[in-house]
Amino acid sequence: MQVCFQAAAMVLQYPDEDLMSRLDLVERSLAGSRSEPLFAATLAHLRSKPLRELQEFHVQEFDLSRRHAMHLTYWTDGDTRRRGEVLAAIKQTYRDSGLIVDLDGELPDYLPMVLEFAARGDTERGLALLNTYRASLELLRLGLRKDGLPQEGVVEAVCRQLAGPLASSRADVQQIYGATYVDAPPIEQVGLETYQIQTGRPVS
Repeated sequence: MQVCFQAAAMVLQYPDEDLMSRLDLVERSLAGSRSEPLFAATLAHLRSKPLRELQEFHVQEFDLSRRHAMHLTYWTDGDTRRRGEVLAAIKQTYRDSGLIVDLDGELPDYLPMVLEFAARGDTERGLALLNTYRASLELLRLGLRKDGLPQEGVVEAVCRQLAGPLASSRADVQQIYGATYVDAPPIEQVGLETYQIQTGRPVS
């Protein structure tokens, strides 16, 4: 489980030279596991283009587009004031673990961060967070599948480590995991400055 979570945390983040140098290590760590074939498309994608093009792709698909938002609470709480309370609760989970978690300018619900926390920090608390936001993971996975993005397999591999079946549709997510907003997360027009998803990651 931890190997899958760590590998997913690495390949779902903004690509840089460090990630490129570790792709072979990621592939070897997954060899022979049930997750290995689910990572294949993403690893092939990361090896198929120059780094700058990969970075531009990531910014376009995961930073500027909310169709594939990597922030788990976006799918449950959208851009609302309540989301700020939920983000604070996730921060408290990190504190309760007794570990120092470097947010590095990200929101605490950023999927690669939660995955790394579950893999290398506090597995019990990290796994609880992932299960709490299983509906978010399913909605992200279905969005990636609909748009034909290679990262779908990685998110599926994560979901297969968690309790409950894969959803085949947004209606399934609502029925199985109790998702409230399966079409579009809610938006409030007031008081959002603190909680909006960060975008515009620089491309080097």
